[in-house]
Order: sequence, then C-alpha cells, then structure tokens
Amino acid sequence: MLTVGLSASLTFALAACGSGSDEVKGDDNGKKITLTYARGKDQTGATTKLIKAFEKEHPNIRVKFKEMPSDTGVSHDQYVTMFSGGSGEIDIFDLDVIWPAEFAQAGYLEPLDRYIQRDRIELDNYVEGAVDAGNYNGQQWAMPKFMDAGLLYYRTDLVKKAPKTWDEMMEQAKEQKGKNGAKYGYLFQGKQYEGLVCNFVEFIGSYGGQVLDEQGKVAINSPETVKGLKKMTELAGSDLVPGNVTAITEIETDAIYGEGQAVFDRQWPYHYTKMNEEGSKVKGKVAVAPLPAGDKGSAAALGGWVSGINKNSKHKKEAWEFIKFMTGPEGQKISAIDGGLAPTYIPLFEDDEVKKASPLFKDKNYVEGLKSAVSRPVSPEYPKISDIIQVEVSKTLAGKQTPEAAVKSMEKKLQEVVK
Repeated sequence: MLTVGLSASLTFALAACGSGSDEVKGDDNGKKITLTYARGKDQTGATTKLIKAFEKEHPNIRVKFKEMPSDTGVSHDQYVTMFSGGSGEIDIFDLDVIWPAEFAQAGYLEPLDRYIQRDRIELDNYVEGAVDAGNYNGQQWAMPKFMDAGLLYYRTDLVKKAPKTWDEMMEQAKEQKGKNGAKYGYLFQGKQYEGLVCNFVEFIGSYGGQVLDEQGKVAINSPETVKGLKKMTELAGSDLVPGNVTAITEIETDAIYGEGQAVFDRQWPYHYTKMNEEGSKVKGKVAVAPLPAGDKGSAAALGGWVSGINKNSKHKKEAWEFIKFMTGPEGQKISAIDGGLAPTYIPLFEDDEVKKASPLFKDKNYVEGLKSAVSRPVSPEYPKISDIIQVEVSKTLAGKQTPEAAVKSMEKKLQEVVK
C-alpha cells in the first residue's frame, strides 16, 4: 500500500492548502460562519488544538466539535439516522474507511472532485489505499485523514524480546503475569462492536482464513478460519485476559494498560503516544512489534479514517476549507504529534517533529509496508457482514457455541447477504 516514495516536499501542499480562488469571508452580513465537525471520542486533545489552528488562519469561520460515540457501529447508525432524515446539523464528519461507498451510494456525501481540482490538491502525495478508501464509482467523496493497523504492544521491563507467534506470546504472558503490577497477560478488544471484527480478521488472517475471497464470494468456512477463531477463543477463555474481556474496547485497553496492569496488548498506533504521556505508569517502558503470527504469518487489520462533507450542509465551501486544512500537512502534523495518528500525507514521514512523536513514524518498514495488513471484507453490504461476525464471534467467546459451529453459522448468514 505504501509504495509511493517519500521524496516529495511539503512546499506544494502548503501552497495548495492556503485559500483558493473562492476565499471564505463569512456570510453576507460579515458574521462568523459556524461549522459543526463530528468525530468519535478524542482523548488526546489533538482535535481541539487542530480546530484552534484552523480558526486562527480562518478568523471568519468557527468550528464546533460534536463528539460522537467511541463505538464506531453506534456512530455509524447515528449518522445514517441523521442523514437519511435530511439533517444538516453536521457539516463535516470523519468516516471509518469501510463507510464511504455506502454513504456515497445513499447520497449522504458531497463529491469533492471540483474542490480538489480547483485547489490543485495532489492526491499522489497521499497513501494510495487511503485515497482509494474515499473513492467510489470514480469520484472522490472523502479525503484521507489517518491510517491504522493493529500492533502488539509489550512492556520492556518485563519482555526482553517480542514474541513471534501467538503461542510464544501466551507463554511469555503466562511467565510475566503478576510481575511489576501486571495483573493480566494480554488485552484485546472483545466487546461486540467493530473492534471485535478487526481482532477476528487478525486472528483468522494469521492462520490463512478469510471472510470473502478475491471475487467477493463467501469463503469463511475453512479449516484456517476455524483454527484462527479457536486461538482467539482460547485466549478469551484463559486467565491471561480480564474476566470482562467481552466488554473491552480501545478506551478500556488504554486505561488498563496505562495503569501498568498488563504485559501485552493489541492496539492501534495512537496507543503508543498515549502510553508515554505524563501519568502513564508504563511511560518509557513500551515497545511495539507486529502482531503474533499463526501458521501463515502475522496479520494486522487495516483501519483508518477519512473526512467528508454532509450533502445537506449549508456551508459546503467553508466545510471544504476545514477538510483541506485538517487532512493537509498542517492538520495531519497536529494529529500525528498531539494525537499519535499515523499520517496519510506521505511527506510528513520525513518531518523531524513528526518522526520524534513516535518511533513508528520513523520506521521505514512501517511506512513502506503495512505488508501484513489485511482489509476487512470489501463489500457494499459491509454493515450487515460486520453485524453477523460480531454476533457469532461474541457468542463463541462467551462459550455459547464452538468455533466450528460459529463458522458454519456465519457462512450461512453471509451467503444470504452476499449475492
């Protein structure tokens, strides 16, 4: 995915991200225009800093931050309810990389091509996959904001060498559990929500399993998928994880690991910055590695967010100015340094301040690779696919059905959805 070179400079983008020919000056009465920007919970404060920086450059535009639920599935449903009713309450919003095709097809998004062309935004300077995530039927509906991939975090005061396989990780977790405040050996997101799908895709992917094949046909019922789900179930039922693992999301993972209560955890890139903030009991004691491998190697769920404009916004020109700033070099730099979010704007990986923000951002293997990243099922019916996986995997982790039965049930239900 990240095959684009890092040689381009920031010069073009700084010019491109200035005011275009359509300069925003407020409404006809000279009053400030207020935009509402919605995204999920931000515990880093980067969003507030980004908004202040934008407002300083655009004194006639005020941005109101609307915090959405941290559960992406709940956020998705709230957006659908608002937009299907024609609401213009929100002007700009962040979308999970799996949403743009659905939202564009439903008529919820404003196409961005004319703005991109007018302001000469060079999309070649962005991660190709992130750009593609916002493209549907040949049109660009969203701008790439940041990319994600699942990572293994480990305590350097407890672990000298990162484990290569799931079995090695479980063995080390068992040995180190109980030391230096570590009540648990491993943390992952086991609640019935989108994060569970990401973990499921990683487990089965590491053993060669997949949900849909390259032609988009249901391929979930395989020995490889069963083996991956068995390993996931084994971990969830062990004493290495908290007893309430089926209630854990990224937020609980941050809190528990930040208190020094676990040896390993599975999290996104932003987690590194958060674990090294003041007040974290693992500050300076955290390192990252690829997720443990199964029979077929390591598999990391590909994630990330893009930003779009509500089709019903009354301030589309101004909304574009905010998106252009937020997803351009200045906005993404703030998100990287203060929020720990991996940029999609490739030249930022050569920025010294960005490289200092996280060791991930100066790791060329991380930048050029994400080679172990696997996408969640690509389909216009993804929300239904996700719901099926969430329900069946949750039942399995709770001990209500075997992995074999879960895979057969998912196959049957998915075939009814994916024609």
